[in-house]
Amino acid sequence: MKLTHFPIRAFRKQLLTWYEKHKRSLPWRESKDPYRIWVSEIMLQQTQVETVKPYFEQFMEQFPTPEALAEAEEDEVMKAWEGLGYYSRARHLHSAVKEVMHTYGGEVPKDPEDFASLKGVGPYTKGAVMSIAHDREEPAVDGNVMRVLARVLLIEADVGKQSTRRQIEADVRELMAGTPPAEFNQALMELGALVCTPKNPDCPNCPLKQMCRAYNHEMVDALPIKAKKKTQKQQTLAAAVVENEDGDILVEQRPKQGLLAGLWQFPMVEALPASQRTALKDYLEDVHHVEAEPAETGQTFAHVFTHLIWHIHVYRVHVRSRTPTRAGRWLTRTEAAQLAFPVSHQKIWQQQL
Repeated sequence: MKLTHFPIRAFRKQLLTWYEKHKRSLPWRESKDPYRIWVSEIMLQQTQVETVKPYFEQFMEQFPTPEALAEAEEDEVMKAWEGLGYYSRARHLHSAVKEVMHTYGGEVPKDPEDFASLKGVGPYTKGAVMSIAHDREEPAVDGNVMRVLARVLLIEADVGKQSTRRQIEADVRELMAGTPPAEFNQALMELGALVCTPKNPDCPNCPLKQMCRAYNHEMVDALPIKAKKKTQKQQTLAAAVVENEDGDILVEQRPKQGLLAGLWQFPMVEALPASQRTALKDYLEDVHHVEAEPAETGQTFAHVFTHLIWHIHVYRVHVRSRTPTRAGRWLTRTEAAQLAFPVSHQKIWQQQL
């Protein structure tokens, strides 16, 4: 989109003046260290700022440098990420940092294309790290930025389409030219987070309201346009807390590929409600050589993913001693607590152990 007749200079001035006055104090804004900024941007994908803050501080204390993260075991990294969700982010970051150590001597690449070649680094992450850490004029277009510009520039195309994203990236390049890139990109994101919110935006206090085309056309609530999401798949599962007389518990690791890859969980199997006890009993016998009748706990809950909803029914099983398991591990509670469990199974842990 050519920004014909749009007051670009006024836009820049109003936005940057507002940001200087209203920007939040966040731990990743305390330095220009590209590694810290990179970690924060990966954590912030699909996750709220207030949720990320304590995780970021703990993660940086545990892995303060690329070298420290590269040398860590995967289970250690996943445990530090436990509860943040979208665990492939952690694996890709871990893999990419190893590449930084191997190829770039531990220095996060300054060249945008070199940085973009690392695993898990997409256009947004590239733009954010390059602009914030190195002041390069690279657009960082996330959901906040797309929402702000869809409204300000009255973009009526579906923001879920790549063509619309590319259009908005081109608009950002034109709007940011000649400004401090780090401040500009963060200002756009901050405005979307604090003022130009998805619901009930604070238009009266927005620094851009006079030039916002959606505001002037009373279309703020109609933008941005997004195609409707597909209906989430429903899945019913039975999980077992298996414990022996010594207090050891049985856990299993999820496959290395797919949903929640590599995380640990209590033994779990998909089954219709009417046949759950039988299916779980058969699964425990076949896979873990546990022969005992599962007892219902009354704990039933739903866990929601972006594309899927799990309905989990929890059972308890008591056995006399450890059995030889081909797909799991018997651990003390202290040992098991060192492993990374997905949030759904953390809920089971909290209720049953």
